[in-house]
Amino acid sequence: MSEEEIRIVLQSHAEGSSLRGISRISGLAYDTVVSIIQAAAEKAQLVHNAEVQNVDTDAIAADELWSFVEKNKNTACQRN
Repeated sequence: MSEEEIRIVLQSHAEGSSLRGISRISGLAYDTVVSIIQAAAEKAQLVHNAEVQNVDTDAIAADELWSFVEKNKNTACQRN
């Protein structure tokens, strides 16, 4: 497998293509596509863990998450 094939897989994944779609586009087996993405995710996690340390978190904004939860909560209350 070439570096170009790996680049195509990772770029397509980042753009939101499905795994089976990436398999069709790249000509690689589905399991190979999954393996490439898993390996990249593991490496990204290692880089993240090494770089992001001692982050000062005085304030955390979770507006979008709260809106989503609140909307679901309201919808659930309306059904009862």
